[in-house]
Amino acid sequence: MDPLGLVPLTRTLVDIDSTTGREGDAARWLAAYLRARGFTVVEQAVDGDRFNVFATVDTPAVVLSTHFDCVPPFFASREDGGLVYGRGSCDAKGILAAQLTAAERLRASGETRVGLLFVVGEERGSDGARVANTQSPGCAYLVNGEPTDNRLGLATRGTLRLRVKASGRAAHSSYPELGDSAIEKLIDVLVSLRGVDLPEDPLLGRTHYSIGLIAGGVAPNVVPASAEAEVMFRTTTSGADVRERLRPLESVVAIEPVVEVPPVRMEQVPGFDTAVFPYTTDIPYLTNWGRPLLFGPGSIHVAHTDHEHVAIAELNEAVDHYVTIARELLAR
Repeated sequence: MDPLGLVPLTRTLVDIDSTTGREGDAARWLAAYLRARGFTVVEQAVDGDRFNVFATVDTPAVVLSTHFDCVPPFFASREDGGLVYGRGSCDAKGILAAQLTAAERLRASGETRVGLLFVVGEERGSDGARVANTQSPGCAYLVNGEPTDNRLGLATRGTLRLRVKASGRAAHSSYPELGDSAIEKLIDVLVSLRGVDLPEDPLLGRTHYSIGLIAGGVAPNVVPASAEAEVMFRTTTSGADVRERLRPLESVVAIEPVVEVPPVRMEQVPGFDTAVFPYTTDIPYLTNWGRPLLFGPGSIHVAHTDHEHVAIAELNEAVDHYVTIARELLAR
C-alpha cells in the first residue's frame, strides 16, 4: 500500500464512518495500512469487531496516541480554503494522521523507539483505553492527542457525574395536600445547588457544573412520586471534595455517583505554548503507558459541531511538533 500524504490520509480516515460503536471498518483499514508501511501491529480486542490498533517498530519508549471513534452524525470530508472539513477531522482523525506521519518521519531518520496507539470508544466511556491499559509495553511517555490548538496541555479538569433522585407520594392533583411532590423537592435542591461553594484549584480554577437531564412524574394531573436529574461537574479537585460540599442536600434527595474521572496534570517540553483545558481525555485510563503529555492540532470549539474542521497548515505544524516532542522525550 503506497503511503498517503497528510491531507489524503486525514480525508481517507474521515470518510470511514467510525461513530462510537462502529469503529470496526476504520480499525481494519488502519491495521492494514500500518502493516503495509512496515509496522508490527497488535489488534487489541475490545468487543464485537471493535479493536484498538497498536503499532511499533522496536520496543517503544514514547507512544503517540489518540482515538479514532467520533460523535454522531457522520459526514464526509471536503477541502475548502485551506481547511479539511468532516466528522473527526478535528477530533481526532487529523491528529491521528499527524501522529502517524510524525512516526514515519522519525523512523526514516533512524528513530524506531516511537509507537502508535489508536483506540476506540473515547467519546463514550473510554472502553478502548481501559483495554489498552491492561496491555502496556512499559513505555516511559504517552503523548495523547486531542484538539489543543497545537499547545501543550498543562492540565485537564476531571468530571463527576451525579444522579440526584427525589422521592415523594403520588396523589390526585385536585388534592395536592394528600401527596408529596418529588418534582418540587428536586427543583428546590437544584436551585440550592447554585449557592454551594464548590472547590477551587490555583491552576484549574473553580469547579463548575451543568444540569444535563431532568425526568419525573407520570401525568400532568398526578402529584409526582419520583423525579431525578443528572448533573455533570467539571472538577478541579477530587470528586470526594465535591460530594462533601453537597452533603447538606442529601437530607432532601439521594445523590448517586454515575462516573468520575480525576483531573490530570501533564508533563511539559520547553518551547511550547501551554494551556489548561476543561475537558477530559483518555489519559486517566492509560496510567500504565508512562508519564502523560497532551497535544494536538485543531480547536475544541469546532469539535462535535456540524462544521467540524482543521486547518491544513496546523496539521503540518503538528507533525513537526510531534517529532520535536518525541525527540525531546527520548533524550531524557
